[in-house]
Amino acid sequence: MNDGVNGVALGVFIFFFLAVTVMGFLAARWRKAENEQSLDEWGLGGRSFGTWITWFLLGGDLYTAYTFVAVPAAIYAAGAAGFFAVPYTILVYPLIFTFLPRLWSVSHRHGYVTTSDFVRGRFGSKGLSLAVAVTGILATMPYIALQLVGIQAVLDVMGVGGSANSNWFVKDLPLLIAFGVLAAYTYSSGLRAPALIAFVKDALIYIVIAVAIIYIPIKLGGFEHIFAAANDKYTAAKAGGLVPAEANQWTYATLALGSALALFMYPHSITATLSSKSRDVIRRNTTILPLYSLMLGLLALLGFMAIAAGIKVTNGQLAIPQLFETMFPSWFAGVAFAAIGIGALVPAAIMSIAAANLFTRNIYKDFIKPDATPEQETKVSKLVSLLVKVGALVFVLTMDKTVAINFQLLGGIWILQTFPALVGGLFTRWFHRWALLAGWAVGMVYGTVAAYGVASPTNPGQKHFGGSNAAIPGIGQIGYIGLTSFVLNVLVTVVLTFVLKALKAPEGVDETKAQDYTADAGDPGVQVELPPATAGASH
Repeated sequence: MNDGVNGVALGVFIFFFLAVTVMGFLAARWRKAENEQSLDEWGLGGRSFGTWITWFLLGGDLYTAYTFVAVPAAIYAAGAAGFFAVPYTILVYPLIFTFLPRLWSVSHRHGYVTTSDFVRGRFGSKGLSLAVAVTGILATMPYIALQLVGIQAVLDVMGVGGSANSNWFVKDLPLLIAFGVLAAYTYSSGLRAPALIAFVKDALIYIVIAVAIIYIPIKLGGFEHIFAAANDKYTAAKAGGLVPAEANQWTYATLALGSALALFMYPHSITATLSSKSRDVIRRNTTILPLYSLMLGLLALLGFMAIAAGIKVTNGQLAIPQLFETMFPSWFAGVAFAAIGIGALVPAAIMSIAAANLFTRNIYKDFIKPDATPEQETKVSKLVSLLVKVGALVFVLTMDKTVAINFQLLGGIWILQTFPALVGGLFTRWFHRWALLAGWAVGMVYGTVAAYGVASPTNPGQKHFGGSNAAIPGIGQIGYIGLTSFVLNVLVTVVLTFVLKALKAPEGVDETKAQDYTADAGDPGVQVELPPATAGASH
């Protein structure tokens, strides 16, 4: 790692950071509504985004700074097993094509802002809705923290903050400033801020990847040399060479499938989806979002390039920022660092908004103040979005980074347990609400306990939460804990549904109708004024 501050790179980074800061505040005037005091406006951008805005917003939401840093870092450390992120982002788009348009329609018909709103309306269960909301908030918090970790990694490599100074205030000041700016423009502009900034973020990332995939191999002597160097490293480390060993195939497959099922269960994914203006926008996005998967495949190759370039770091998350500083001219390294930094701000903003909406609609309104006005909801959501970011910042500044990563792995296991209630509910009312709640609880408990028993393969001192893979009961192969938990969840849900139906247990009131799931913008009844919590209060 270079000594001192990289002034040129830092200057370029600051230029782009200031540019997106101005854009973030100006976004409050972009597509400005007459009445801004509603979650539809602040939290969903007025539900008015077209195809390209939604594409950039979803891309900025799903392909984060952590993706930019962690995917090639996984390749750098573990070889081709880290490529699981590519097939799972390919699998996910046909999957969401089947259910996201239905979720958009019913949500616009009834004014739902969150997935928990839908679950409550579909199954007439505030308890199940609360479970989905709490899971969403728990899974999102460490994800936000990891975006801040991405910014911290870039600052560290540039010689600003991070480990570059022993004084805690000086060390963390750049991150505190970035956090303060993020909090301010998210509070004032809501979802419009990350939607506008996403254009800059994605343009920078595409430019950096296009240059890196051509420029770095030329400097390193071509891809043949890059792959040979990587193969030598993995062979020497007895990691099986470039291709994962046969014993790891179950791990690879289950991790890819489980991650695909989980991706659009995250609240921020749904928030970006519900901000679009029609069903056709959702459909079109499922066909063009795979362009990001192409980018992700090229991005993953940077892990091999870091090996060939002789990058040595004690923290794998620094491998790619250090590769950029080593291989690029300082000015372009600054552009690359800006892409990572802005790539953290966009999803962090959307995630904090999504978590705040869950708290406001499904905890505050459902259980604390059922008669809250739209203005009160918006005010609470703004304040909670700040608290969520403060919590993530405290998490990053006070705990070891591996803890944040472990909690994010847990977040993936947890959020997958909401799949039966959400996706199942979009297609059938057959599942019993109590069975869904029991299945969710079994999946959460099993997943957490199983993850607790996993020791880190690289850190002998870490005996718990060292990974997200464990032996699959009855099969014996090592697989993704989240998928195993999901299967147990579904089994419990199905069996208990038969039992509860046989006992004629009360099933709750379904406030939706069949035609709600195919309604489009402009159809009678879409975007009704009455908040669903009030409409369903008697349920």
